[in-house]
Amino acid sequence: MARIDEYFHDPHPPPVQGLLVVGYAIARDGGGRVLLVRRADDGNWELPGGRVEVGETVSAAVRREVFEEAGITIALTGVSGIYSDPAHIVVYPVEGARQQVAVCLHARVVSAGERPRPDGAETTAAAWFTPAETDALAMHPAVRHRLTHGLAPATAPHVD
Repeated sequence: MARIDEYFHDPHPPPVQGLLVVGYAIARDGGGRVLLVRRADDGNWELPGGRVEVGETVSAAVRREVFEEAGITIALTGVSGIYSDPAHIVVYPVEGARQQVAVCLHARVVSAGERPRPDGAETTAAAWFTPAETDALAMHPAVRHRLTHGLAPATAPHVD
């Protein structure tokens, strides 16, 4: 579902009406590149992923969302971090303002023959990037934080 707006450490956010649980993948290929998708709504690059549906596990949601948004089949390999900054608020047309709770998981590609492709609805591009190449990409500050932590050499999962 498309969001209406997003607030990040804004001094005057809308009143929060609940939580939104999402999962994202820090998926790496055999060469160490990371998979990113470009959002259709704001043009920013981000980790592939999205909301966890009722009756679905976070891991199932992440695998589903990565395939839907980028056409890549992944295997999950660990937890990168859990991010629950109360100052990160996403507004949706029906649900209203929600505090985002994001679970980021490390992943590897299952099929080397798959090529990234956008879904044309939520994503307009999908591609592999070296960690250095990601520095020049337009990205939301919360996503940049998650990506930076996820690409850091073997660290404990981030929890906030």
